[in-house]
Formats: sequence, C-alpha cells, structure tokens
Amino acid sequence: MHEPHAVEMRGIRKQFGALVASDNVDFAVKAGEVHALLGENGAGKSTLMSMLSGVYRPTSGEILIRGRKANIRSPKDALALGIGMVYQQFRLVHTLTAAENIMLGEKSSVWRGASWMRRKMEEIDAVAKRFGLRIDAGRPVWQMSVGEQQRVEIVKVLYRGADIILLDEPTSVLTPGEADQLFETLRQLRAAGKTVILTTHKLREVMEIADRISVMRKGRMLKTMSRFETNERELAQLMVGRSVAGDVKPEARRPGKALLEVEGLTVEAGKGRVAVRGLSLTVREGEIVGIAGVAGNGQSELAEALAGLRPWSGGKIRVCGREWKQASVRTAIDSGVSHVPENRMRSGLAGSLGIVDNLLLKTYRQPERSRFGLLRGRRNREWARSLVEKFDVRTAGLDTPVRQLSGGNQQKLLFAREVDAGPNLMIAVHPTQGLDISAAESVHRLLLGLRDAGRGVLLISEDLDEVMRLSDRILVMFGGMIVGEMGRDDADRERIGLYMAGMRDVPGEEAS
Repeated sequence: MHEPHAVEMRGIRKQFGALVASDNVDFAVKAGEVHALLGENGAGKSTLMSMLSGVYRPTSGEILIRGRKANIRSPKDALALGIGMVYQQFRLVHTLTAAENIMLGEKSSVWRGASWMRRKMEEIDAVAKRFGLRIDAGRPVWQMSVGEQQRVEIVKVLYRGADIILLDEPTSVLTPGEADQLFETLRQLRAAGKTVILTTHKLREVMEIADRISVMRKGRMLKTMSRFETNERELAQLMVGRSVAGDVKPEARRPGKALLEVEGLTVEAGKGRVAVRGLSLTVREGEIVGIAGVAGNGQSELAEALAGLRPWSGGKIRVCGREWKQASVRTAIDSGVSHVPENRMRSGLAGSLGIVDNLLLKTYRQPERSRFGLLRGRRNREWARSLVEKFDVRTAGLDTPVRQLSGGNQQKLLFAREVDAGPNLMIAVHPTQGLDISAAESVHRLLLGLRDAGRGVLLISEDLDEVMRLSDRILVMFGGMIVGEMGRDDADRERIGLYMAGMRDVPGEEAS
C-alpha cells in the first residue's frame, strides 16, 4: 500500500458569486517533494493556495492532509495541520526583531524573563541552522535585506511546526544570489522530508527546482508531470493555450543621438532621506537601457523625477537637448516623455473612469480631442475603439470602469495611451510585474517596437531575465547610484547579481 499524499484536493469547486475560480479541481502533492503550481493570472492557482492556507473555504469538494479529511476554516486550522504560508508580500513588523516576529502570535509569546527569551532564541537558531537559513534573530527587521526577511518568514512557519510550506512567487523580489540561496534551502527542506508547494511565473526556475509541476488554466487543472517530462516551451503553451514566441531579443543596431541625459541627479524620498545620489545616465534613439536592482534602491524616485512627478535637489535632466528647470508633468508630456508607472492603478489609471476617459487623460487638450473646450465625443470614441482593437484590450465596452479589467488588460490600456502619444522616450517601470506569460509577451513586443521605431526606452525592472532579454545596455542601481554598467553581449547573471547585492569590486571587472 502506497503512502498517502501530503496534500490531496478532490473535486474542489470555488465560486465567488457567478465567477467559478476553481472548477472541479483534483490536485495531489507527494510528501517530501517540491511541487510547482503554474497558470496565467486568473487561472485559479492563488485560489487553490488560499483554500489550503485557510483564507478561503471550498464551495464543494474535499481536502485531505496526509490521507485524512481536513476541514480548514482558517489560517489557524491550516497551521494546526502543519501548513504554513509564505506570502509574496511579507507579513513582518519592521520595528520588531526577527525573533519577536517569529514568536508573535504564539500562546507562550508573553515576556517571561531573560532566561526564557534566551531559550527561545536558541530554539529559533536551531531551526534556522538545521535548514541552512542564516538569520540574526536579534536584529530588527527594518535593518534586513529582502532576502533576509524572506528567510525570517520561512523560519517562522518552520518554528511553528509546518511541514507543508506554501510559497507565493518566492523569487519575485530577490537578487539572483538570494534566489540561489532560496533554492538551496528548498533542497534542504526536501531532504528533511518537508513538502513545498510554490507558485511562480518564472519557468526557468521551475525547471531548476521543482520535482513535479501542475498547470492550471481557466479554473481547471490541465496536467501534472515530472520536470523531466517537459520543458519551458511546453509549460508556456499549456498555460496560455497556444504557442508562445519564447525569448525575444533585439537585433544589434547603432543607437542615434541622445534623447535623455541625466547628470549628477540627486532626488530625495521625503524626511530628508536621499534616494538618488549623484546619478548620471544616457538613453539614445533606438535603444533600450535597462536598470536592474532590488526594490528600494532609488529606482522609483528616479522614474518619478524623469516623469516630472518628483522634484530633484541637484543635477540636470535634459530631454531632446532641452534642460528641465523643475519637475512638471506638463513639461514631460510636451517633451515627448511617456511613463508606465510602477503602480498602474495608483498613478497611471483612474479606476472609476471608463476606457475613453482614461485614454484622454493626457491628450484631452489637443485639437483633435477637443474644440473650444468641448470634447469631441464621437471622434474620441472611434479613436478609443481603434486603440482597444490595436492593443487587444479585452473589455465589455468602452464605458467599463478600468478597475473591472484584468491586470493584463489594464496594462495594455496604459501602454495604448502612452504609445499612441508618439513618445520620444518611454519610461517603463516594472512593466510586466504580476502579468502572465501572454500579457508579458505583448508588453515586450510594444517596447521592442518603440525601440525599432527609433524611440528611446528606459526599462526599470526587478525581473533580471526581462532586463537581460530586452536591453541594449544594462545599468545596475544600488543605494541610489549606478554601480555597474554593461552591454547586452557582456551581460552576465552572476556579475549583475553581485552588483545588485551591493558589491563594488566584482571579480573580472577592470579597476576604474
């Protein structure tokens, strides 16, 4: 008789009103394996993980944990069954130490004296060392890197007795070196008999670490297979339901004149904190310049300054040879700068407005859009309809509030507006973050199209694969400064990863 699965979900159905998120799903995970769960946005994988972790309850079907039927009504129930969830957005209190975060919520977490605390610290250190998780338990979380914070989250679920660990997009904010450390941890967890289920969009990583892979599409489970039975292309095709282009790289070409020139730029982030420190860069015609780096190293503030949204305290910005005197969105628009922001719904789109109104946000003053202060209603709707068709924005109608669109369609709408403006320079910040393979492919083609049309693109992304795939030149930011630069042909994941981690003396680099 074979051993029961660590996790078995039978005939799982989950409805939110009329929406069926999980449609009679069967899903089984063996004990002691790393199992990857793949699918496009909206495929149902997050819903499945949420039911396992106790956030949602299935409408129908049953869940078995180690062969026994389980009634998971809350995260507390899940933890009692040995199920721990590590979310993409960490659940840590930054003012507390790692140890305090790990103990937070424990029945016995009330302070009981120095000897009690010392014993708790020893217990935490023992768990961390057992699985090769290097953490300083007495250090405040706010002083830790993203990779260290993630290790604290993993130690927290292990310390609380989890032997089924759920990981949501675990490498999305990690440097390549930190991702490698995570994979080594997963191997140690597997060797210790722990079961790991992870969701990710990064197929290369899936092929490196997963024992088995399950693919969902439109709420249904399509296939489960060993990683040795498949490849990245097949997985992408299963997720999307059609053949995908795969890697797209721009052909080498000689860039033209400078479109963007930044010299010694200094930008503050508020409360006197300097986010960008004396930074200089250039973007030329027919060139994609990629900026790689871990979040929080000044990328957001740099993008906002270049889009006219944030003032700078030192240095110069020139666009098409014209120096900007101060931060101004109008100046940026008049200079031909388009901007796809990091958070499309906070600073890119108006969620309560329809398609037409969102497309008009930057151009409503132009003669073709308005006359004598009155919008050209019929003409604007025809124009909006043509953009929706051209950029394949899936919507029920032109008056649909954009908050009702999927993330991919919101992003395509945003690109439709910014590209239609005929920009000299496109600033794209995390343009495919949270998007599935199909939507990301569309965005990549738009950026390459701008480049091939002689425009300039400044691509800011935490996805190193994306930066390396699209960029003609790659800059690395750390601590508000450019710490490394290389051409596409010279780009090396390990070198870039070291720069992203803050190492200045990278092996193989010539002394400047």
